[in-house]
Amino acid sequence: MAENHDDHTFETAESGASLTFPMQCSALRKNGHVCIKGRPCKIIEMTTSKTGKHGHAKVHLIGTDIFTSRKYEELCPSTHNMDVPNVVRMEYALLNIDDGFLSLMLPDGTTKDDVKLPEGELGEKLEEEFDDGKELLISVVSAMGEEHCLSFKDAPK
Repeated sequence: MAENHDDHTFETAESGASLTFPMQCSALRKNGHVCIKGRPCKIIEMTTSKTGKHGHAKVHLIGTDIFTSRKYEELCPSTHNMDVPNVVRMEYALLNIDDGFLSLMLPDGTTKDDVKLPEGELGEKLEEEFDDGKELLISVVSAMGEEHCLSFKDAPK
C-alpha cells in the first residue's frame, strides 16, 4: 500500500530561509524594515499612542516601499507581531545591459541576468555611464522574492 513513501519530489531548491520574520510592534524602530499590506517597507515615521481605559498602546507606522517608494500606513497594537522582511543588499559588477536586463557578475564568476534595468532617471543614467565605458558596481536589494537595482557607483580602480 505505502511502498513508494520514500519518493519525494522537490520543485524548488531554496535555502529554506523565510522571506519574513515576526517582530513585536513595540520593538520596531525608525529606519528599520517592516511589511505593510504585504510590501517590504522602510519605516520613516513611528508614533505610539497611550493606552485607553481598557486598551493597548497602539503603534502608528508610516513606511515607504523599498522598491516603488510608495507610502503605506499601518496601525497596530504594540503587543502584536508584525512581519519584518529579510532585506539583503549585494553589489555586483555590471557586464552588459541587454534588452532591459542587467547582466551582472557574481563573486564566484558566474553571471546573473534576471535583474531589470531600473526605470526612469536612474536607469537612463546607468545606461549612459555604461555606454561611456565606465566600470560600474550595481547595488541590488532583494526582499520577499523581489530584486531591484536601487543604486550604482563607479567600480574602484
